[in-house]
Amino acid sequence: MEQINPCTTCGACCAQFRVSFYWAEALERGLPEEFYGPLTPTMAHMLGTNCRKPRCAALSGEVGQETRCAVYDARPSPCRSVEPGDEKCLRARSSYGLAGL
Repeated sequence: MEQINPCTTCGACCAQFRVSFYWAEALERGLPEEFYGPLTPTMAHMLGTNCRKPRCAALSGEVGQETRCAVYDARPSPCRSVEPGDEKCLRARSSYGLAGL
């Protein structure tokens, strides 16, 4: 029986946190330029996440319903560090009124 990834029906973390990372990581991972921008001389951020109400430019769909990351395989390390059910996940889900995992 195939297990469904809970992230594909959530997306809350992608619409909750700023995603900043060392600029060279984008090149190393092959992250398309239209999804990130400069933050400082050495740091970059995922577009859409560096604002008062963040939502990553790579996120499509409706949070809590059905979502998809357009750059999943090339996503930077901060995105990779959030695990389903961890503290950041639960905080993001809570902010959207979603139950914990």
